[in-house]
Amino acid sequence: MTRIISGAYGGRRLQAPPGDETRPTTERVREALFSSLQSEFGTLDGLRFLDLFAGSGAIGLEAASRGAAHVDLVESDRGAAHVINGNIAELKCIVAHVMTTTVERFVRTKPKASYDVIFLDPPYAYEHESLAQLLQAIGGPAWLAGDGVVVVERSRRDAFTWPEPLTGLRDKKYGDTILWYGH
Repeated sequence: MTRIISGAYGGRRLQAPPGDETRPTTERVREALFSSLQSEFGTLDGLRFLDLFAGSGAIGLEAASRGAAHVDLVESDRGAAHVINGNIAELKCIVAHVMTTTVERFVRTKPKASYDVIFLDPPYAYEHESLAQLLQAIGGPAWLAGDGVVVVERSRRDAFTWPEPLTGLRDKKYGDTILWYGH
């Protein structure tokens, strides 16, 4: 079980999918991520946020708690998506929406509007080449707002490079986890 750190739902507990298929982002890393995003944008109020490989939904729901106006969470596992929907209902969070589909299928569609923040936390076993193709797909203006940020969470042991049209901004290490920021 994890909890929302700050904002309107701060302190509220979230259910996590059973088993070890989902690797929730630690509270330390989530706090660092959102501190960095708030530093980047000033506030999350009114932003559009996309959480790919949503798992428990903790990242997307944290964004909603901190003021994001629209949060899309994409999760292919039906059980995990069911848990996320339960968390959304429990929080009465009307800005969050779950899409139960693969991330690859989701990004083949055109979004209704671009996102200010796109967060990806693929399984550590997710191939680097597949990740590069996914990042290329979301790197254009249809997906990413002009001043938008893409954040990728990976293991420190994984090699990572930003594919065109994206460029790296910075990276931050937290134990075995690294957050890569790009635009």
